[in-house]
Amino acid sequence: MAATSLLQRGSISVSEYRCTAGPDDVPFAEQHQCHSISYVRRGSFGCHTRGRHHELIAGAILVGHPGDEYTCTHEHHVCGDECLSFFLSPELVETIGDKRDIWQSGSVPPLPELMVVGELAQAASDGHSDIGLDEIGQLFANRFVETVSGRTQKPPSAKVRDRRRAVEAALWIDAHSHRPIELDDAAGEAGLSPFHFLRLFSNVLGVTPHQYLVRSRLRHAARLLPDRDRAITDIAYDVGFGDLSNFVRTFHRAAGVSPRGFRQASRGDRKIFQERLARL
Repeated sequence: MAATSLLQRGSISVSEYRCTAGPDDVPFAEQHQCHSISYVRRGSFGCHTRGRHHELIAGAILVGHPGDEYTCTHEHHVCGDECLSFFLSPELVETIGDKRDIWQSGSVPPLPELMVVGELAQAASDGHSDIGLDEIGQLFANRFVETVSGRTQKPPSAKVRDRRRAVEAALWIDAHSHRPIELDDAAGEAGLSPFHFLRLFSNVLGVTPHQYLVRSRLRHAARLLPDRDRAITDIAYDVGFGDLSNFVRTFHRAAGVSPRGFRQASRGDRKIFQERLARL
């Protein structure tokens, strides 16, 4: 595991992690030292915490609660993973919402409202945005609490083989999300009937295959939007949206701003997210 500290502030710190562990590496228990949200920006991994097993894929979030033990696993994950992690002070958590059920949830599946902000945070960490990492980190944490509040999660009961199938299918969908993908296509890759594949995928990963396909496209679009040399129309088609108006509507619903507004925000127009930041 390679860790790089990107920011150290009183209320928030940010680090990026690159893990190359595979099925042959022995997992070990760790402990969360503070509240944290780690955005999975690439790859996949498993996590055991509070008696539950979670499968995390690109766009998902690993949630940390101080004192909780967790063990990351790579039983069927051979591609490694990368995370952008935000560590929050108790004062900041109290300000944005210290709801125990949220912070002890273990993980959150890929949700569009969080993925687009996660990608903006990634752009900031890469130096492709004029927004500060501390600013986007607080926005990300606030959006996390707002989005996950009231959301119910049922523990997955899938066997190891089925979890592997679901994760491998998600990786395939993400790698080919710029192309048209039907349920039959993804089910065929997993070697299952469409009915059984839909049920398995949703049970293990918390989203349907089509939801993950659309959210993968949104995630890739959010990563490309800070680049002002690329036309928004080209980005929409390049990531897999066949219709520009559909892309604009879907992105706006997820981000709360239009693709153009998101691009402006990435270049430092703080008025775009001013209302959300003002709540902190």
